[in-house]
Amino acid sequence: MLVENKVVIVTGAASPRGIGKATARALAAQGAQVVIVDLQLDAAQAAAAELGEGHLGLRCDVTDKASCDAAVQATMLRYGRIDGLVNNAGITQPVRTLDIGAANFDAVLDVNLRGTLYMSQAVLPQMKEQKRGSIVCMSSVSAQRGGGIFGGPHYSAAKAGVLGLAKAMAREFGGDHIRVNSVTPGLIQTDITGDKLTAEMRADIIRGIPLGRLGDAADVANACLFLVSDLSSYLTGVTLDVNGGMLIH
Repeated sequence: MLVENKVVIVTGAASPRGIGKATARALAAQGAQVVIVDLQLDAAQAAAAELGEGHLGLRCDVTDKASCDAAVQATMLRYGRIDGLVNNAGITQPVRTLDIGAANFDAVLDVNLRGTLYMSQAVLPQMKEQKRGSIVCMSSVSAQRGGGIFGGPHYSAAKAGVLGLAKAMAREFGGDHIRVNSVTPGLIQTDITGDKLTAEMRADIIRGIPLGRLGDAADVANACLFLVSDLSSYLTGVTLDVNGGMLIH
Protein backbone atom coordinates (compact mmCIF):
# COMPACT_ATOMS: atom_id res chain seq x y z
CA MET A 1 0.00 0.00 0.00
CA LEU A 2 1.58 3.26 -1.14
CA VAL A 3 -0.24 5.58 1.26
CA GLU A 4 -1.41 3.23 4.00
CA ASN A 5 -2.88 5.09 7.00
CA LYS A 6 -2.08 8.50 5.52
CA VAL A 7 -4.79 11.14 5.91
CA VAL A 8 -5.27 13.06 2.67
CA ILE A 9 -7.66 15.91 1.89
CA VAL A 10 -8.88 16.23 -1.70
CA THR A 11 -10.75 19.39 -2.65
CA GLY A 12 -13.51 19.49 -5.26
CA ALA A 13 -13.76 15.71 -5.23
CA ALA A 14 -17.48 14.98 -5.44
CA SER A 15 -18.04 15.35 -9.21
CA PRO A 16 -18.81 11.86 -10.59
CA ARG A 17 -16.33 11.89 -13.50
CA GLY A 18 -13.92 14.44 -12.10
CA ILE A 19 -10.20 14.27 -11.42
CA GLY A 20 -10.80 14.86 -7.71
CA LYS A 21 -13.03 11.84 -7.26
CA ALA A 22 -10.68 9.65 -9.28
CA THR A 23 -7.82 10.83 -7.07
CA ALA A 24 -9.82 10.04 -3.94
CA ARG A 25 -10.46 6.52 -5.28
CA ALA A 26 -6.79 5.96 -6.11
CA LEU A 27 -5.69 7.13 -2.65
CA ALA A 28 -8.28 5.01 -0.86
CA ALA A 29 -7.32 1.94 -2.89
CA GLN A 30 -3.75 2.37 -1.66
CA GLY A 31 -4.74 2.60 2.02
CA ALA A 32 -5.30 6.31 2.64
CA GLN A 33 -8.04 7.77 4.78
CA VAL A 34 -9.53 10.33 2.42
CA VAL A 35 -11.31 13.55 3.30
CA ILE A 36 -13.46 14.72 0.39
CA VAL A 37 -14.35 18.40 0.54
CA ASP A 38 -16.81 20.00 -1.84
CA LEU A 39 -19.30 22.85 -1.95
CA GLN A 40 -22.23 20.47 -1.42
CA LEU A 41 -22.15 18.55 1.86
CA ASP A 42 -24.49 15.80 0.65
CA ALA A 43 -22.36 15.17 -2.43
CA ALA A 44 -19.15 15.14 -0.40
CA GLN A 45 -20.57 12.69 2.12
CA ALA A 46 -21.95 10.44 -0.61
CA ALA A 47 -18.60 10.42 -2.42
CA ALA A 48 -16.80 9.56 0.83
CA ALA A 49 -19.27 6.75 1.55
CA GLU A 50 -18.60 5.27 -1.90
CA LEU A 51 -14.96 4.80 -0.90
CA GLY A 52 -15.93 2.58 2.01
CA GLU A 53 -15.49 2.91 5.75
CA GLY A 54 -13.03 5.31 7.34
CA HIS A 55 -13.42 8.24 4.95
CA LEU A 56 -14.96 11.66 5.55
CA GLY A 57 -17.02 14.09 3.49
CA LEU A 58 -17.08 17.78 4.40
CA ARG A 59 -18.53 20.97 2.97
CA CYS A 60 -15.91 23.56 2.13
CA ASP A 61 -15.79 26.71 0.03
CA VAL A 62 -12.12 27.02 -0.87
CA THR A 63 -12.54 30.75 -1.59
CA ASP A 64 -13.47 31.32 2.07
CA LYS A 65 -10.51 31.09 4.45
CA ALA A 66 -12.72 30.37 7.46
CA SER A 67 -14.36 27.50 5.60
CA CYS A 68 -10.95 26.00 4.76
CA ASP A 69 -9.84 26.32 8.37
CA ALA A 70 -13.06 24.65 9.55
CA ALA A 71 -12.55 21.71 7.18
CA VAL A 72 -9.02 21.21 8.50
CA GLN A 73 -10.21 21.43 12.09
CA ALA A 74 -12.87 18.80 11.40
CA THR A 75 -10.23 16.58 9.80
CA MET A 76 -7.95 16.95 12.82
CA LEU A 77 -10.82 16.18 15.18
CA ARG A 78 -11.54 12.96 13.29
CA TYR A 79 -8.01 11.72 12.49
CA GLY A 80 -5.51 13.75 14.52
CA ARG A 81 -3.16 14.35 11.58
CA ILE A 82 -2.99 15.48 7.95
CA ASP A 83 -0.42 13.90 5.66
CA GLY A 84 -1.48 15.19 2.29
CA LEU A 85 -3.54 17.77 0.45
CA VAL A 86 -4.59 17.66 -3.18
CA ASN A 87 -5.69 21.15 -4.28
CA ASN A 88 -8.00 19.95 -7.02
CA ALA A 89 -10.96 22.36 -6.81
CA GLY A 90 -11.19 24.53 -9.90
CA ILE A 91 -13.47 26.13 -12.47
CA THR A 92 -12.99 27.27 -16.04
CA GLN A 93 -14.74 29.63 -18.44
CA PRO A 94 -14.45 29.75 -22.27
CA VAL A 95 -14.17 33.54 -22.44
CA ARG A 96 -11.85 35.45 -24.77
CA THR A 97 -9.51 38.21 -23.59
CA LEU A 98 -11.62 41.20 -24.60
CA ASP A 99 -14.74 39.66 -23.09
CA ILE A 100 -13.31 38.95 -19.62
CA GLY A 101 -15.15 41.04 -17.06
CA ALA A 102 -14.34 41.64 -13.42
CA ALA A 103 -16.79 38.97 -12.31
CA ASN A 104 -15.26 36.43 -14.70
CA PHE A 105 -11.74 37.21 -13.53
CA ASP A 106 -12.62 37.13 -9.85
CA ALA A 107 -14.52 33.85 -10.07
CA VAL A 108 -11.77 31.95 -11.91
CA LEU A 109 -8.86 33.39 -9.93
CA ASP A 110 -10.69 32.92 -6.62
CA VAL A 111 -11.37 29.21 -6.98
CA ASN A 112 -8.22 28.14 -8.83
CA LEU A 113 -5.58 30.31 -7.19
CA ARG A 114 -6.95 31.83 -4.00
CA GLY A 115 -8.48 28.46 -3.10
CA THR A 116 -5.11 26.75 -3.51
CA LEU A 117 -3.53 29.31 -1.20
CA TYR A 118 -6.26 29.17 1.46
CA MET A 119 -6.34 25.37 1.67
CA SER A 120 -2.56 25.22 1.78
CA GLN A 121 -2.49 27.85 4.52
CA ALA A 122 -5.01 25.78 6.47
CA VAL A 123 -2.96 22.55 6.45
CA LEU A 124 0.57 23.93 6.65
CA PRO A 125 0.67 24.64 10.42
CA GLN A 126 -0.23 21.02 11.18
CA MET A 127 2.25 19.70 8.62
CA LYS A 128 4.95 21.92 10.14
CA GLU A 129 4.19 20.51 13.57
CA GLN A 130 4.41 16.97 12.17
CA LYS A 131 7.58 17.88 10.26
CA ARG A 132 6.10 16.06 7.28
CA GLY A 133 3.53 16.53 4.55
CA SER A 134 2.84 16.60 0.82
CA ILE A 135 0.76 19.18 -1.06
CA VAL A 136 -0.24 18.63 -4.69
CA CYS A 137 -1.48 21.63 -6.66
CA MET A 138 -3.59 21.18 -9.77
CA SER A 139 -2.47 23.40 -12.63
CA SER A 140 -3.06 22.83 -16.35
CA VAL A 141 -1.27 22.50 -19.65
CA SER A 142 -3.03 25.75 -20.56
CA ALA A 143 -0.74 27.55 -18.11
CA GLN A 144 2.26 26.34 -20.10
CA ARG A 145 1.04 26.72 -23.67
CA GLY A 146 -0.92 29.96 -23.29
CA GLY A 147 -4.45 28.67 -23.53
CA GLY A 148 -6.37 25.46 -23.75
CA ILE A 149 -9.42 24.09 -25.48
CA PHE A 150 -12.06 25.28 -23.03
CA GLY A 151 -10.37 27.74 -20.67
CA GLY A 152 -10.01 31.46 -21.32
CA PRO A 153 -6.87 33.54 -20.75
CA HIS A 154 -7.88 34.23 -17.14
CA TYR A 155 -7.93 30.46 -16.57
CA SER A 156 -4.42 30.18 -18.04
CA ALA A 157 -3.31 33.03 -15.78
CA ALA A 158 -4.82 31.40 -12.69
CA LYS A 159 -3.22 28.05 -13.43
CA ALA A 160 0.14 29.72 -14.15
CA GLY A 161 -0.22 31.42 -10.77
CA VAL A 162 -0.71 28.00 -9.19
CA LEU A 163 2.66 26.90 -10.59
CA GLY A 164 4.40 29.93 -9.13
CA LEU A 165 2.68 29.58 -5.78
CA ALA A 166 3.57 25.90 -5.53
CA LYS A 167 7.24 26.53 -6.28
CA ALA A 168 7.40 29.34 -3.74
CA MET A 169 5.80 27.19 -1.04
CA ALA A 170 8.17 24.33 -1.91
CA ARG A 171 11.14 26.62 -1.21
CA GLU A 172 9.65 28.04 1.98
CA PHE A 173 8.62 24.79 3.61
CA GLY A 174 11.25 22.35 2.40
CA GLY A 175 13.10 22.70 5.69
CA ASP A 176 9.99 21.42 7.45
CA HIS A 177 10.02 18.29 5.26
CA ILE A 178 6.88 19.48 3.49
CA ARG A 179 6.87 18.82 -0.25
CA VAL A 180 4.82 20.93 -2.67
CA ASN A 181 4.44 19.86 -6.29
CA SER A 182 2.16 20.58 -9.24
CA VAL A 183 0.38 18.49 -11.85
CA THR A 184 -0.42 19.88 -15.29
CA PRO A 185 -3.09 17.78 -17.00
CA GLY A 186 -3.69 17.99 -20.71
CA LEU A 187 -7.15 17.43 -22.14
CA ILE A 188 -8.81 14.99 -19.74
CA GLN A 189 -12.21 13.39 -20.27
CA THR A 190 -14.29 14.66 -17.34
CA ASP A 191 -17.77 16.07 -16.72
CA ILE A 192 -16.45 19.47 -17.79
CA THR A 193 -15.17 18.33 -21.19
CA GLY A 194 -17.29 15.26 -21.88
CA ASP A 195 -20.21 16.87 -23.71
CA LYS A 196 -18.27 19.68 -25.42
CA LEU A 197 -16.07 17.73 -27.83
CA THR A 198 -17.42 16.95 -31.27
CA ALA A 199 -16.04 13.91 -33.09
CA GLU A 200 -14.11 16.25 -35.38
CA MET A 201 -12.61 18.20 -32.48
CA ARG A 202 -11.65 14.98 -30.72
CA ALA A 203 -9.89 13.58 -33.79
CA ASP A 204 -8.04 16.84 -34.39
CA ILE A 205 -6.81 17.01 -30.79
CA ILE A 206 -5.70 13.37 -30.75
CA ARG A 207 -3.59 13.96 -33.87
CA GLY A 208 -1.45 16.28 -31.73
CA ILE A 209 -0.98 13.80 -28.87
CA PRO A 210 1.93 11.37 -29.36
CA LEU A 211 0.28 8.68 -27.21
CA GLY A 212 -2.75 8.83 -29.46
CA ARG A 213 -5.58 9.26 -26.96
CA LEU A 214 -7.23 11.73 -24.64
CA GLY A 215 -6.45 11.45 -20.95
CA ASP A 216 -8.66 9.84 -18.34
CA ALA A 217 -9.20 11.17 -14.83
CA ALA A 218 -7.38 8.08 -13.53
CA ASP A 219 -4.23 9.16 -15.39
CA VAL A 220 -4.09 12.37 -13.36
CA ALA A 221 -5.18 10.58 -10.19
CA ASN A 222 -2.22 8.22 -10.40
CA ALA A 223 0.15 11.17 -10.75
CA CYS A 224 -1.35 12.72 -7.61
CA LEU A 225 -1.03 9.39 -5.80
CA PHE A 226 2.66 9.26 -6.73
CA LEU A 227 3.29 12.79 -5.45
CA VAL A 228 1.47 12.17 -2.15
CA SER A 229 3.28 8.88 -1.59
CA ASP A 230 6.82 8.35 -0.36
CA LEU A 231 7.81 7.19 -3.85
CA SER A 232 8.33 10.91 -4.55
CA SER A 233 10.07 11.69 -1.25
CA TYR A 234 12.91 13.61 -2.95
CA LEU A 235 10.66 15.64 -5.24
CA THR A 236 9.53 19.14 -4.40
CA GLY A 237 8.80 22.14 -6.57
CA VAL A 238 8.35 19.95 -9.63
CA THR A 239 5.74 20.25 -12.37
CA LEU A 240 4.54 16.83 -13.50
CA ASP A 241 3.05 16.89 -17.00
CA VAL A 242 0.18 14.45 -17.60
CA ASN A 243 -0.76 15.13 -21.19
CA GLY A 244 0.20 12.16 -23.37
CA GLY A 245 3.03 14.18 -24.86
CA MET A 246 0.90 17.00 -26.30
CA LEU A 247 3.38 19.47 -24.77
CA ILE A 248 6.88 18.08 -25.00
CA HIS A 249 9.33 20.76 -23.99
